[in-house]
Amino acid sequence: MPLRLGVHADRLSEIRALHAAKGRRQSGRFAFEGPTLLREAHTHGFPIEEIYATQEAYDAEPLVAELEAAGTAAFIVEPRSAQKISDLETPPGIVAVSAMKFATLDELFGGDGVVLVLADLSDPGNAGTLLRTADAFGCRGAIAGTSGTDPYHPKVVRAAMGALFRLPVAPGEPEEVARAAAAAGYEIAGMTAQGEPIGTPLLPGRLALAVGNERLGLGRWEAVLDRRLAIPMAGQAESLNAAVAGSIALYEATKGLVRG
Repeated sequence: MPLRLGVHADRLSEIRALHAAKGRRQSGRFAFEGPTLLREAHTHGFPIEEIYATQEAYDAEPLVAELEAAGTAAFIVEPRSAQKISDLETPPGIVAVSAMKFATLDELFGGDGVVLVLADLSDPGNAGTLLRTADAFGCRGAIAGTSGTDPYHPKVVRAAMGALFRLPVAPGEPEEVARAAAAAGYEIAGMTAQGEPIGTPLLPGRLALAVGNERLGLGRWEAVLDRRLAIPMAGQAESLNAAVAGSIALYEATKGLVRG
């Protein structure tokens, strides 16, 4: 049976700390919420260390008891404790904790395909949406620029809709990414309004596609680009949201993967 925790249990403060980047860095862990993400993590073999659930949520989601029986630490918390450890206004009643997993650049560049580069994106919603798109279109993985939001930010995890449990993600600095890409025969292309139309060039079989910061653009990643690409627009809008632009570009870049 799961252990019941009081509202002042030290564990609750430790889980709450995982909502902040500092807490995640120090512990090497992150938290995610709700039965849907719990099932996604379990289905794709993502190791779950701990689960915190209200009695109502525990009774409603059989997977919690199943994981507990298999050795995952499970705890029953009061509704107000669930509020304390949740990042949402309306907590779903289940918070799971896992170790953060990171791939290496060599793993991402280890074969043909497309790698998404989150070039220091600061908006976690955009970052999560792009990870979800990269997963949907069959990318090899994603690189998260270290000056942007980290891929295990709670909002990134939610927006990615389970993609983080399937898609390899590696942290990276521009120079080290450029070295690894060049060694593996990858071109780095960045999305910018001044680039060549993305539908025109023949994209290579090994491509790292960089999507820049919402306000600052590609910034320090400009220096490592082999190519600059743009999305032609017939309307009067000056630009597209980073997630929208990146998703369109990923579709174009992975057409062969999606349709072949």
